[in-house]
Amino acid sequence: MSKTENSSGFSRRGFLTAGAGAVAVTAMGGWTPVHALPLRAAGSLDSGSAGGPTLPAPPDFPTDIDLAQQAYQNWSKEIMLDSVWTATPKNSGDVVRLTNWAHSAGYTLRPRGAMHGWTPLTVVNGASVDKVILVDTTVHLNGVVVNGAGSPATVTAGPGATLDAITTALQDKGLGWANLPAPGVLTIAGCLAVDAHGAALPADGQSTQPGHTYGSLSNLITSLTAVVWNGTAYAERSFSRNDPKIKPLLTNLGRTFITSVTMQAGPNFRMRCQSYTDIPWQDMFAPKGASGRTFESYVKANGGVEAIWYPFTEKPWLKVWSVAPTKPAGSKEVTGPYNYPFSDNLPEAVTDLLGQMNSGAPGIAPLFGKTMYTTTVAGLAATNATDIWGWSKDIQFYIKATTLRLTEGGGAVITSRENIGQVIHDFAVWFNERIEFYKSKGQYPLNGPVEIRCCGLDQQADVKVPTAGAPTISAMRPRPDHPEWDTAIWLNVLGVPGTPGMFAFYREMEQWMRSHYTGDAYTFRPEWSKGWAFGPELPYTDGAIISGALPQSYRDGLPGGDNWDTAVAAFNEFDPHKVYSNSFMDQLLP
Repeated sequence: MSKTENSSGFSRRGFLTAGAGAVAVTAMGGWTPVHALPLRAAGSLDSGSAGGPTLPAPPDFPTDIDLAQQAYQNWSKEIMLDSVWTATPKNSGDVVRLTNWAHSAGYTLRPRGAMHGWTPLTVVNGASVDKVILVDTTVHLNGVVVNGAGSPATVTAGPGATLDAITTALQDKGLGWANLPAPGVLTIAGCLAVDAHGAALPADGQSTQPGHTYGSLSNLITSLTAVVWNGTAYAERSFSRNDPKIKPLLTNLGRTFITSVTMQAGPNFRMRCQSYTDIPWQDMFAPKGASGRTFESYVKANGGVEAIWYPFTEKPWLKVWSVAPTKPAGSKEVTGPYNYPFSDNLPEAVTDLLGQMNSGAPGIAPLFGKTMYTTTVAGLAATNATDIWGWSKDIQFYIKATTLRLTEGGGAVITSRENIGQVIHDFAVWFNERIEFYKSKGQYPLNGPVEIRCCGLDQQADVKVPTAGAPTISAMRPRPDHPEWDTAIWLNVLGVPGTPGMFAFYREMEQWMRSHYTGDAYTFRPEWSKGWAFGPELPYTDGAIISGALPQSYRDGLPGGDNWDTAVAAFNEFDPHKVYSNSFMDQLLP
């Protein structure tokens, strides 16, 4: 099969020209669905006819549920399909009917939200989609209702509701969340599938306010409704947080279909974000206990911290978030999110260099990194964004769909807060040595920034309703045998898709992380939405990790009745026919 053909044998170019503009091509060479090829358009039932679909028509598909062929692409554009059947249910009852139809017809259903992910948890690159239906949750299954008078206050949302929509509704009621991912476009069900998180921690001495958590969004769930097998058919079933059976569903990797979720919230608050671009990385990432302007010291004094270290540059972009009830002198007040437009709309100098790397000139990686750094420094100054202040969501959301789309690999080191400095120092020193080693050989396998952030774990004290426990396979799940472990340190490195040697470098990095962050001080877990299980040439292909080390990281230190194996058993109980699965998930969750 050529790189421009999918399993149906239909070329990408063919689908681009089919159906009067089926997709729009962006300036960066990517594409997103614009128009669709409906199942019941004129001539479309005759597969392959002029203007018709390129995949076999699903037999006896429910006539009142919209179905059309659309293109699909993930965030990094490494999983791209020219045509896949996509259904648009109008309500949860439609989802139930779709599921029972799929079971009887031998099809699988994959929930589809914002497509902001890297993993093959939705569709598998190169696998047949002849009997796959994507279910678009964003059009109709996106309602948001806030109950501000409850104890705790809650918000109930459909699976396709975005974080932007939910936090805006919460803010209108004086409520918010303390720990948010950077992209507000994410759908809530997508977030909960992969235990989405932000870069938030409390400062030293700062308590967690009721209704909030510094762990994953999954830890905010008070109840949810999912479509599960009841012994004779698939039907909706509601689970409260004190039901032990809910725990695997709280972080479910898309192995179920959530139709509604209710989550607690706390009083909204004002935040400040200060940016620094003048600290050498050797100082910022100094060892544990070092003096000066270290990452560790900013966490202690402020709470949330993120470092973006562009390749082959000396001074990372450090963002420091803190709670600030009143506007500090010198801060710029903002009234909406996405306050770094220079990172969302890249200047021509950056896109030109990116194009050169894509065209086979990886050696310009040092210039690319320096240009990105220069763009950041100039952009912060030009937009007066080095010190901003506003409501929590407006300070935490900063990534838009127009941000540079790169591949990402890394993971989470679970440890105690006192180890933040040492964890980051060890990684920074290792990473710098390796990229300099490859540079000396004329090789540039990595050309994107290092991203380092921290957040808390899924502490049960944060949950303000009766709870049966933490999400079973959340990366932020605490370890009972190490109660001192209270922090997740996210270490990720980005790269331009197609860079020679990139996946081999990611493999080397992952192997080092797994061997280095172990023992009585740390453990290592994947970041579900990013790259992991790297083989020499592709991610998600190392069978020893997929079947061994990864599941073991959710057995170590955890009770036998509540670990990886019980989560797999629960998924198979709720969906024994694997309607909500694919070939990769069958390997990961057998």
